Amino acid sequence: MNTRQKPFDTVAGLAARFAAVRDCSLALAAPLSEEDCCAQSMADASPVKWHLAHTTWFFETFVLEKYEENFQPFHPAFRVLFNSYYNGVGEKHPRPQRGMLTRPPLSLVRDYRADVGARMAKVMTSHNGNPAFCELVELGMNHEQQHQELILTDLKHLLSLNPLAPVYRASPSAPGVCAVPLEWIGLGGGLIELGAQDGGFCFDNELPRHRHYLGGYSLGSRLTTNGEFLEFIEAGGYRNAALWLSEGWDWVRTRGIEHPAYWSRDGNAWQEFTLAGMRAFDPDIPVAHVSYFEADAYARWAGARLPTEAEWECAAQACPLEGNFLDAGQNHPGAAAARQGLAQMFGDLWEWTSSSYSPYPGFRAPEGAIGEYNGKFMVNQYVLRGGSCATPRDHIRASYRNFFPTAARWQFTGIRLARDAQG
Repeated sequence: MNTRQKPFDTVAGLAARFAAVRDCSLALAAPLSEEDCCAQSMADASPVKWHLAHTTWFFETFVLEKYEENFQPFHPAFRVLFNSYYNGVGEKHPRPQRGMLTRPPLSLVRDYRADVGARMAKVMTSHNGNPAFCELVELGMNHEQQHQELILTDLKHLLSLNPLAPVYRASPSAPGVCAVPLEWIGLGGGLIELGAQDGGFCFDNELPRHRHYLGGYSLGSRLTTNGEFLEFIEAGGYRNAALWLSEGWDWVRTRGIEHPAYWSRDGNAWQEFTLAGMRAFDPDIPVAHVSYFEADAYARWAGARLPTEAEWECAAQACPLEGNFLDAGQNHPGAAAARQGLAQMFGDLWEWTSSSYSPYPGFRAPEGAIGEYNGKFMVNQYVLRGGSCATPRDHIRASYRNFFPTAARWQFTGIRLARDAQG
């Protein structure tokens, strides 16, 4: 499930990390009412209350049940109510009906979190030297960080349906400004290595590390902006079937899609809904909440294409992550990207790639229910890279593979263009 070679150095280190991750989830929910936390806006999203309970369920089901002496569940019914997709664990409450769970109340979910947290602290004192235990706890912490991102994306979709355009927080994280000319950064081809390296956490879908050959290509120096995407709209991009994949064109027509999610008109002016409420249209920030279909159509209109995930990772291995360069070496084919001014590739928006989500050569899912984490979703989805403004900062890395269906738009997704070398 990950590549960590040794357990945390101390019980205190593991416990401190666990507590920090758990506290962050509660902090995200703190500004919300109980009504906010219970509602579900669509089948793809989940209530905040469910996220808080499910991440607790994960530790209770996969860690405490295995390692706690005289294990007893906090509430037997929670095993079904807060199971997400783990068929190996048992029955699941239907995903589209999570918003119907007015009971248990939010207060009991908080009690559930506190109870499991206290029990985890006790178990950690006796199993910290066990590498398998530490790997499982670390997986649970990274799993919770994924749900912290989902808390924000699901909440944004929920609040956007409210005609009051409510504010979640006054100063939300926002993508970086991109009001600079787009440049094309050429990257040489060659034999590269992809996938997670030893020494730190990764999900199983980032393994095994393997060699991959790339031809020469160029990447856009920054993400596509609102203003640039508006030009696509005004040029009739949503009405030109020649720009769209067949399934994408059917999606546009049957759903009446005319612009990215969260855009709307106020008279003749565009506006955009954010976690800080409704905002005036800013042409200089990256366009967000676009589907794979929209990203692909825009790229074709712009005379470009979307990068493959291998092209993206090759460049990202030599680009700044939190102000530092990853250990890729100056001879790495992607090093030119950093030297030539490729803009930050991490933490603005998840960037669509043209790569279908599939296993790396030699991939093997772990045994048991944990093996359902990623492998069984490797069909009918596309890979996104880079993390977003909603992704926990220490959760982002060059090898991280996110994945969504082609029509998904509620995530913070954006567009970076690519071209072949001769382009």
